[in-house]
Amino acid sequence: MEEYRQMIILTCVAFYMVLCIAVGLWAMRRTKDAGDFFVAGRGLGPIVVSLAVFSSTLSGFGFVGGPGLVYATGLSSMWMATVSALGYAIGFYLVAKRIRMIAEVRNTYSLPDVIAARYGSETARFLTAITILLGVMGYLATQILAMGVVLQSILGATDMFAGISLWASVMIASAVMIFYCVTGGILASVYTDLVQGSVMIIAGILVVITAINVFDGGMAEVSQILVDTDPEAIMPFGTMGVMASLAWFFLFGLGQAGQPHVVTKMMMNRTISDNRLIAPIAVMGFGVAACLWISIGVLMRALILGDVHAPLTAPDQAASVFLSEYAHPLLAGIVFAGLFAAIMSTGDAFLNIGAAAIIHDIPKALRGKPLKNELFWARAATVILSVVAASFALYSYYHSAALIGILGAFGWGTFAAALVPVVAFGLNWKGASTNAAITAIVVSLVINLTFQLGGWNVPYAMSPGFLALLTSMILFIVISMIEKPKPLPKDIDRIMDL
Repeated sequence: MEEYRQMIILTCVAFYMVLCIAVGLWAMRRTKDAGDFFVAGRGLGPIVVSLAVFSSTLSGFGFVGGPGLVYATGLSSMWMATVSALGYAIGFYLVAKRIRMIAEVRNTYSLPDVIAARYGSETARFLTAITILLGVMGYLATQILAMGVVLQSILGATDMFAGISLWASVMIASAVMIFYCVTGGILASVYTDLVQGSVMIIAGILVVITAINVFDGGMAEVSQILVDTDPEAIMPFGTMGVMASLAWFFLFGLGQAGQPHVVTKMMMNRTISDNRLIAPIAVMGFGVAACLWISIGVLMRALILGDVHAPLTAPDQAASVFLSEYAHPLLAGIVFAGLFAAIMSTGDAFLNIGAAAIIHDIPKALRGKPLKNELFWARAATVILSVVAASFALYSYYHSAALIGILGAFGWGTFAAALVPVVAFGLNWKGASTNAAITAIVVSLVINLTFQLGGWNVPYAMSPGFLALLTSMILFIVISMIEKPKPLPKDIDRIMDL
């Protein structure tokens, strides 16, 4: 079977690409209006929602960027992976019930809709939509770049496509994603997540077993190699140190409650009682699948330092090289197909919330009503966002050599810093004020963009997103306590009492 390795992998990926097109066409027939396109008509079952929630996070960021970060920095990024499972629990506890009830009574399509209803402010709606657009650029670029890197690795190993460029790989992957997203909307995403989430859980277990058996001495030998050649990498805080790791722990633990692609899915379940199943399934699913993140990165670092494998050209190649050369061909093919499923559905989720911001939220904030024929304009905005994000991904890779994991961390930090106080605190505290929400969003965006565009570094290698989140939380609490609370609309007030 080994001689057919690349053929098996390519067949699995090609099959998945065809499946994406089929799912898109199927979902298109079920997408009748903007409500179906953006929130799937709020009629999804708990299994579908739970797998969609966790797999939206562990996509190109986790499958490609995560192992790349571990390979590059040791166990530093473990503090992202492990705490994210806790983040789901916090997010569901603080947000899920009330956001689903607001969606029901106000017929909301998006997170800015919910924020406008909670704070009675079109300014807050507008700023939330702008935040989503900015974060989407970083996160969507992560997904597109991850697809390009993996597809280049797969196609480049064949005689027909040897030497294919990253640019061409990104174009191929983006074309399939655009068709899938434009035709199917969020329905295509969540039903692909049903398959993808299952594959990720199984793959996470099998990849760990494979990684353990690469060396005769198992993970003990891997650890010994790292201790002998690079002891800092195998220490609890990796090569980035204590402060950077703890900053990621804080940002990814609390930041889950501010991720719009995750929070929006909390509005899609049929009943609120489904959350009793959705939350634990999402937490356990992510925990198992995240094992892939750490095991591949640690193993590839040991293989290179132990002179077993040639050094990688770029850290983000860690996952694709491991699967192509060390995993069973069938497992590699299934994981690669699952990886594309993860990236495609998560890309769809980001395109969905980005399109909603452009054609639904910003027009409502500026002119009091959304665009006419929202379904048509949502599809048009999806195409535009895809092209812009693909261009940004290629620019970041070629001009600044940005790691996929770092691009993902920027997108995550942008969402978390601006939206955690406004959503997680605001939906649980009647005293949270409109001015506090506006200030928190503006200040967090200024901090994140200043550090990102200016190329500045936070001391001790901490993430700028951590600094932005800490600042926005403090400002949100202080301003809300200073201001006199304003009465809430009766329906929102009753929801806050529950």
